[in-house]
Amino acid sequence: MAGPLLEFETEMFLSLFSCDGLLVVAEGMGIDRILMQFMRVYSEQGSLVLLLNTTTPEQEYFTEQLRVEGVTHLPRTVTSEVQGTERYNVYTEGGVLFVTSRILVVDFLTDRIPAHLISGILVYRAHKIIQSCQEAFILRLFRQKNKTGFIKAFTDKAAAFSTGFCQVERVMRNLFVKKLYLWPRFQASVNTALDRHKPDVVELHVSLTPFMRAIQSSILDIMGACLKELKRYNPTLEAEDLSLENTLSNAFDKTIRHYLDPLWHQLGSKTKALVQDLKVLRVLLLYLTQYDCVTFLNLLESLRSSQKNFGSNSGWLFLDSSTSMFVNARSRVYHIPENKKKLKVGAEAEKKQIPSVSEVKRVLVLEKSPKWEALTEVLQEIEKENKNSQNEPGRVLICASDDRTCAQLQQYIRHGAERLLNRLYARTIGKQNPSAASAIEWAKPKKDKGLLKGGSKGKGRGKAREMKKKTTKAKSGPSLTLTQMVGKEQTFETAVMGSSEDEDDFGDEDKMVEEDALKLDLSSDAYYAVLKEPLMVIHPLRGCTDPHSLTRVLHEVEPTFVVLYDAEVSFVRQLELYKACRPGKPLRVYFLIYGGSTEEQKYLTGLSKEKKAFEHLIREKATMVIPEEREGREDTNLDLVRNLEPANATTNTRKAGGQEQPEESSRVIVDMREFRSELPSLLHRRGLDIEPVTLEVGDYILTPDICVERKSVSDLIGSLQSGRLYTQCLAMNRYYRKPVLLIEFDPAKPFSLMARSDFRREISCNGVSSKLTLLTLHFPRLRILWCPSPHATGELFLELKKGRKEPDAAAAQAVTAESDTVAESTELYNAGPYDFLLKMPGVNTKNFRALIRNADSLADLAKLSQDKLAEILENAHNAKLLYEFLHNVADVQAPAQRSK
Repeated sequence: MAGPLLEFETEMFLSLFSCDGLLVVAEGMGIDRILMQFMRVYSEQGSLVLLLNTTTPEQEYFTEQLRVEGVTHLPRTVTSEVQGTERYNVYTEGGVLFVTSRILVVDFLTDRIPAHLISGILVYRAHKIIQSCQEAFILRLFRQKNKTGFIKAFTDKAAAFSTGFCQVERVMRNLFVKKLYLWPRFQASVNTALDRHKPDVVELHVSLTPFMRAIQSSILDIMGACLKELKRYNPTLEAEDLSLENTLSNAFDKTIRHYLDPLWHQLGSKTKALVQDLKVLRVLLLYLTQYDCVTFLNLLESLRSSQKNFGSNSGWLFLDSSTSMFVNARSRVYHIPENKKKLKVGAEAEKKQIPSVSEVKRVLVLEKSPKWEALTEVLQEIEKENKNSQNEPGRVLICASDDRTCAQLQQYIRHGAERLLNRLYARTIGKQNPSAASAIEWAKPKKDKGLLKGGSKGKGRGKAREMKKKTTKAKSGPSLTLTQMVGKEQTFETAVMGSSEDEDDFGDEDKMVEEDALKLDLSSDAYYAVLKEPLMVIHPLRGCTDPHSLTRVLHEVEPTFVVLYDAEVSFVRQLELYKACRPGKPLRVYFLIYGGSTEEQKYLTGLSKEKKAFEHLIREKATMVIPEEREGREDTNLDLVRNLEPANATTNTRKAGGQEQPEESSRVIVDMREFRSELPSLLHRRGLDIEPVTLEVGDYILTPDICVERKSVSDLIGSLQSGRLYTQCLAMNRYYRKPVLLIEFDPAKPFSLMARSDFRREISCNGVSSKLTLLTLHFPRLRILWCPSPHATGELFLELKKGRKEPDAAAAQAVTAESDTVAESTELYNAGPYDFLLKMPGVNTKNFRALIRNADSLADLAKLSQDKLAEILENAHNAKLLYEFLHNVADVQAPAQRSK
């Protein structure tokens, strides 16, 4: 299905096969094909190869491809469903294995995996391998136990290495590889191979309408004003990254938050509003070129009509550019004739000098999207060429950015622009303003039967098949808030534009399906297939549940014509590879893009950034100094050394390239769920032995007495609000002498548990700080530790363990919420009476032990006199409170006896 490797792909494979390293390929140039070739080689019983960093859909795709190619020993997946005792047998059977990172870490630590039998590890998405991630921990454990196995890493995100200091060198250090293989699109052998069989490309630079151009100019003016204000309020921000060009990229939100996160809690409301408004304006800019005029106007009206948005925005709605944007957006949808602008007013409206809205006569304009007309011309040209061709009619694949665009294109092709836009208007703007909608002068419907109706020989009847519906119905209305739009973009989009189910009720004729299409095994992400002779499929470029769904459709449909309604670099290159692998078959690509628009600028900026990233990597590779022991095949690699000394220790016990290990190993019992964090990896790096078990009480057991519950700041707030933290602290306090609550925070992201305005002198049951205070009052033995990073936590754990006994994993695992006693804790008692005693009047944490020593049960306690209680408690007042509580009869009338 994927076809044989091209010349440059073979060169990629052989270079990485001969020597371990990191392979960085341009996006869309088939890095999955190279990985598949390695999987073919190692899919045999004689080798055990682990594949890291793949998702479940990718695993299914790779396995399916190998099955089609006749591979007998197919890859298998090891998840939590495979019991620990069975996993060793799975490992010894060999082949390629997909193993979740958490399971692999545990199996390496417990020696459940035969590390000496592992042939090597393949690492997908290698740009994500930072020091603190689980995959880096796995690679370090592997290299400590296996000095001969290979490590080969793959990535197609060159731009990920352009941020940070020596990022590519740090990734290679974590991967334990010395070689860096770079394959940009402008590489000579790549150019030669792809230019030899180029597809026939037709570029169509579509012009924006005058209204669209004016709206785009207004949005850019507003964004420029917001950026200027942002720099004025925050002069320390780098001006280069906050350029108008960079605001168009998808990474702009991450860039600006990278600079503002350390100061976010100190920023004023004005700065936060500006950041939020830039997100809104970027969405507006996307909707302008991506969707129709009605959808864009509905978004604008929803922003203005929402009182919350109107009150929280930074003021851009009051700019002249904003007024111009609204005027032009309305002019695309409707206009009010001049002779009807002077309206008669009603009796009530006459007093207020306000015209009656119900008398406004709107004439619908409903400006068509210029790309729709370009698509019409393209499809007519394809139809004409198919008629004149003596061969079988060529199939058509239309690719748009998301499923919403695909839905609109489907309805446009089947029913035409008039019907689609009228329905959109009636369902959105008309529904929001019924009085104005009733006064609309509807344009006379033209005979617009859609592009597919009345096709050649009467066979094309606009039949369609919807492969999958992902969106759900949502009510549209002006009550959408800014947070709904930015935070839940899919929900907002569905609300503004309507759902696919609403759009799909044009008639019963659309429910008919061509029999030929049923023979195709299209992926579930082929949401919309407009079926005609020839077959025409519409597929989204992004938002697919299966990352290879577009590849599946491309090879299943084998289109002769591909229409790129929206541009995406990765798919353009995928089409180049597709054509190069099929030199004898024709392929024509129609490339639709708005000339002189932000869409074009965004596409060109993406290409430029990738090119600069590769140029940066080429320069860095030329000057990179890599030590000989980088691969860790010898004991001289210091990254493999486990050190028990603190990071700031002045003494150095290095011997023969390593460091002197302590005579007795120190260990920590760690809950299995904690392996999602980076702390276990850092503890192991510091020389502590990790014993992974399933704990019901606590996350880390440092000694027989010290139990630690680790929380991030967000987890802490959530657990306090839900009451779960109280239950956890109660269990730790009951079964361990020294319970500890560890709170980790990031020093680069300062925080406050509550706003300054919420600070009060008295304790409030709803405040986070108040709840934390009550927690410490209720559990006096609970210790709270604040750590600025996992590195600081590791050092703190070492200090806490000094001179103390080592914990027992079996005893720690035996502690459950229902346990009555624990062998290590001799001061613990029956939990129910123990808790009940502490709730009695006159009893507190200072005197309850004296009561326990003098009474074996609550019944014995009730037999003690008041004088004896005063002697035990050493306080007459507390003794009186307790005695009266135990002996006074409540003044409650007995229930009357019913007569039989």
